[in-house]
Amino acid sequence: MRIATAQSRDPDTLRAVAEAYDALVADLGGAPEWLVVESAVRHDGEALRQALTGRGVRALHGASSCLGVMTEAGVDVDGGLGLFGVRDPEGSYGVGLAVLGDDPAAAAAAALQRAIDAADRQGEVPAMIWLTAAPGSEETCIAGIEGVLGRGVPIVGGSAADDAVAGGWYLLSGDETRGDAVVVTALFPSTAVSSAFQSGYAPTERRGRVTAASGRTIEAIDGAPAAQVYDAWTGGAITSALAGGSVLASTTLFPIGRRVGEAAGAAYYRLAHPESVTEGGGLHLFADVEVGDELVLMSGTTEALRSRAGRVAADALALARRQGDAIAGALVIFCAGCMLTIRDDLDDVVAGLREALGEVPFLGAFTFGEQGCFVGGENCHGNLMISVTVFSGSEA
Repeated sequence: MRIATAQSRDPDTLRAVAEAYDALVADLGGAPEWLVVESAVRHDGEALRQALTGRGVRALHGASSCLGVMTEAGVDVDGGLGLFGVRDPEGSYGVGLAVLGDDPAAAAAAALQRAIDAADRQGEVPAMIWLTAAPGSEETCIAGIEGVLGRGVPIVGGSAADDAVAGGWYLLSGDETRGDAVVVTALFPSTAVSSAFQSGYAPTERRGRVTAASGRTIEAIDGAPAAQVYDAWTGGAITSALAGGSVLASTTLFPIGRRVGEAAGAAYYRLAHPESVTEGGGLHLFADVEVGDELVLMSGTTEALRSRAGRVAADALALARRQGDAIAGALVIFCAGCMLTIRDDLDDVVAGLREALGEVPFLGAFTFGEQGCFVGGENCHGNLMISVTVFSGSEA
């Protein structure tokens, strides 16, 4: 297996694709069997798809990323695009897209079946599923995939994003570009693939139970209006918005956690990012919530956000039980909310990834939701999370 990445800062989509794709193919020594494209919404999704399929790309998995991308060559959050190419003639990679519609679980299952058919590996279990969905129904998409494959296959990826949480995101395969879709790649690589999924936040002593909820809105915690409880927990972080309004910027360092499991004596959590306060005093999140869920206020620092990606990469390598020079490349999912909080320090994030991974190519996207597989095998959707997926350069 060989992996290469390429970036372009050219604002013209056709020129950007030509520059990045030609560099990637030259580095790979041939056309990729699987190509991932992540791009700021400055580049039109359909123009991007047509430009890449016009160059003969078949297994194409793409989505928009908040402001831009990062690779081992550096960060571009001024509207750039990045490519991640896998040349693996002994492996198989298939991509499927389906419109979410009224049944996201069924859509994800249909996209999965199309991906397996495209890989021509019917009846076999993929090593991993790479999942990208429009924000809003990621948990249901995971459930739809697990309904087909069971819970033993890691599901990893991120939600599509735009630059302003305005619904301008897009997703694409080799066949079409959509804004309301789910895209699935079924990976059957010839080498090992491992992934780590974590947050950079610690639990506090402040906690409570959801007593009223609807979809992604917590209406009450321990019988009190959710926004008021959260404001008290955080010492007034959202006081100015208690009558209603966006709270994204003021809640990034104080997400809500729900315990998933425990490893080596330490609990691990999936996070939910409070997005806004409703007129009724509810707290709207970027993740589903249910009555009865136990909530824990989590706390983070900008320093932890700067260093966490490198630590997650080191954990992914440990899971692979290989040294850095045995890794062919990596895919990184980094929450857009975290990125915006430390935008001026993103070079530190890249430096940490380089230090952990060694001199290998990686592509990172900035997403509006993160999907990953915890150390205990639980596939989850969360916010303000990081995943690093590493591909071995040696045969599995």
